[in-house]
Amino acid sequence: MYGEDVLAGNWRRRSVIPEVDAEPGLVVEDADAGFCGAVVGFEYGAVVLEDRHGRRRNFPLAPAGFLLDGKVVTLRRPAAAPAAPQRRRTASGSVAVRDVRAQVAKASRIWVEGIHDAALVERIWGDDLRIEGIVVEPLAGIDDLAGAIRDFRPARSRRVGVLVDHLVPGSKESRIVAAVDDPDVLVTGHPYVDVWQAVKPQRVGLREWPVIPPGQSWKEGVCRAVGVAEPADMWRRILGSVNSYKDVETPLINAMERLIDFVTEPVDE
Repeated sequence: MYGEDVLAGNWRRRSVIPEVDAEPGLVVEDADAGFCGAVVGFEYGAVVLEDRHGRRRNFPLAPAGFLLDGKVVTLRRPAAAPAAPQRRRTASGSVAVRDVRAQVAKASRIWVEGIHDAALVERIWGDDLRIEGIVVEPLAGIDDLAGAIRDFRPARSRRVGVLVDHLVPGSKESRIVAAVDDPDVLVTGHPYVDVWQAVKPQRVGLREWPVIPPGQSWKEGVCRAVGVAEPADMWRRILGSVNSYKDVETPLINAMERLIDFVTEPVDE
């Protein structure tokens, strides 16, 4: 009268059993044990179900082993989502631009006081500056900064940014900078006596930079204090400890970011 018993025989093989991803939160019932719960994870190749009372049980992902809305299903572990591509960052913390060649140098420049300043800037901001086409040039000091600016003849499309050491009120450097008055020149800097000091001392194994009395060569004084024979050896140690902006002090970072923004500001047509 009612036809054959639907539960007779091997009912699990009577039709194609759909496969369902065991996503977190999916509520299913184990076909054998009758335990009903939501998927909360996986352990040792089994799916973990949690019922409404907070009880958890593990069940193997057997074919046709679960009921979903009263229908037999086979649970499968969801495929792992592809890892999001990691954004490579430059040493300055900027997102690296892929497959872009360095530009031909623009007319604008960033000037620094010496070759150590230039090397440190290159170590941290070199990738960014090559993409922008900005060249960093050492001045061998800023005593004749006004003359260098006059010779360069800055313009809106030919700007100059100048990074100055020891730019603090009352210093010789602050007096030299105060004489600069040109809208196409930006002079900024950091408070450290030398760019060495802008590197965090912990990076070179020091708790703090030695205090060198006025009138003495700061670099030579540092070398004596830490037991290094030659400033060149100390500089190699310092530069080798710098891998990113995290290794230098914030005032240097702020000064360089301002200069880069200034010399790369688009020119109005």
